[in-house]
Amino acid sequence: MAHHDINGARLWVEVTGDGPPLVFAHEFGGDHRSWRHQVDHFKSRFRCITYAARGYPPSDVPEDEDTYGQDIATADLLGILDALDIDKAHLIGLSMGAYTCLRFAMANPERTSSVVAASGGSGSCPATRDGFLAETIALADQMLAQGNVDFPGFAGSATRIQLKLKNPAGWQEFADHFAEHSAMGSAYTLRRVQAGRPSLYDFEDALAAVSTPVLLMIGDEDEPCIDTNIFLKRTMPAAGLVVFPKSGHLINLEDPAGFNAAIDSFHAAIGSGQWSRRNASSTGTSAYLSSEDA
Repeated sequence: MAHHDINGARLWVEVTGDGPPLVFAHEFGGDHRSWRHQVDHFKSRFRCITYAARGYPPSDVPEDEDTYGQDIATADLLGILDALDIDKAHLIGLSMGAYTCLRFAMANPERTSSVVAASGGSGSCPATRDGFLAETIALADQMLAQGNVDFPGFAGSATRIQLKLKNPAGWQEFADHFAEHSAMGSAYTLRRVQAGRPSLYDFEDALAAVSTPVLLMIGDEDEPCIDTNIFLKRTMPAAGLVVFPKSGHLINLEDPAGFNAAIDSFHAAIGSGQWSRRNASSTGTSAYLSSEDA
């Protein structure tokens, strides 16, 4: 456990276990502690690296809003790999972290062994993007005005209530951790990362060119992410999609065993050479004819 100087900020990084590097990037509402179930599972086979993004204590909370942004978040992930002398890593990201991992894979394929992008894509769907941006900016303004992140409705929102229903104690831990976050760091993250990042739909050509193995994972009740992940599956020829039934946004906390098992299967398929690009004959829309015959 240590602070590392990354792109002008001290970021808190924890390393557990030995083996190939496996880096976890957290969501907006979480932090480095959100991956406890995953680190416990993977640490016997992987060198597990978790970190708190800038704006999330014990990492620095820069007071200059201009030092936050999606490009900076992607550069921070690269900086962590460099600081730990990691040439190439498996990446696992949730929501905000999933977006960062996808952007990282597009920009740094030679540094990326595989990507698990879970619950990614909020705010990307064209039909709901304007509402997402307005809601995100309003929440940031409210955080700054009141000087804290005391928003009871956030932890019990439509895509997080599933965790509360399945595991009240786990949900309470999530809510307690969120309440400890910095209002300034969270607000600037909302403004510059969440609201400032382009839609994933804007990267269609770059996503289609990604040859790195990618596992997309969503809950079937995570409405802001479903359409975007269907788009990603159709766009990325090396991507597979797992959908968790009766599940929301926090699938790594809602179903840790299922989440971990899906990643185990993904890594096993890569190791055995079974994770291939999508066969072109499977891309047709006919229920009866091949894409060549349709």
